[in-house]
Formats: sequence, C-alpha cells, structure tokens
Amino acid sequence: MRRRRECLACGERFTTFETAELVMPRLIKSDGSRQPFDEQKLRAGMQRALEKRPVSVERLEAAIAHIKHQLRATGEREIKSRVLGELVMAELQKLDEVAYIRFASVYRRFQDLNEFREEIERLSREPAKPE
Repeated sequence: MRRRRECLACGERFTTFETAELVMPRLIKSDGSRQPFDEQKLRAGMQRALEKRPVSVERLEAAIAHIKHQLRATGEREIKSRVLGELVMAELQKLDEVAYIRFASVYRRFQDLNEFREEIERLSREPAKPE
C-alpha cells in the first residue's frame, strides 16, 4: 500500500510503502517442541530434493507460495510439522516425481529398497495430475 504522509516536525511530505504482515502458524515438532515457520528452511529442503532436476525457480517459488497460502488458510496459530511435510510432498509430487521420491525417502525414513519400490509403484498407479 502506498501512502502520502507529512512530517509533523517540518511539514515536508513523503511517500511510504506498506505491506500487510501475514502471520504464519508456529510448527509443533514431533518431540512436542514449537518453533516459528522458517521459509528459508522450507526452500532449502525443497531445493535439496530438486537438485539437478529440470524445475525452474519460478515453479519452485510458486510451490512455496502455495504451501504458505495453505498454512495461513488453516487459520490455526500452531500446526503439526507433519502437516507441513505432507504439503511439501504434495507440491513436490506435482513439480517432479524424482524430487518427490527423494524428499519422501528422507521424510518417511525409508529403511530399505522395498520401501522405495512400494512408493514408486504407488506413484505409478496414481493418475497423472495436471499442472
């Protein structure tokens, strides 16, 4: 928002630019601790999964914006970190299936090759989603 203001001391006019601060919910970790939402941490995790994959920065940023919008839309002050993890996996699945498998393998703590295989088979059975 653009506003014209006037200095009360000298009377000079100037312009300010303001934006609404939209509060993100705090995350409740699996150990019960709470921490503020960290967009840089979200971006870093998604970039790690997308490393050397053909996904543009614009598509990544759109996915991050969509995740943030979904978090704010809950209207909750706190959400479980698991909810955020599921949102990230849903966005990565739309962006790139290899990145999705990479993220899922760490997030879901795959223990062996069979868990990878099961997730890949499940992914291949799902109908393709439009972008």
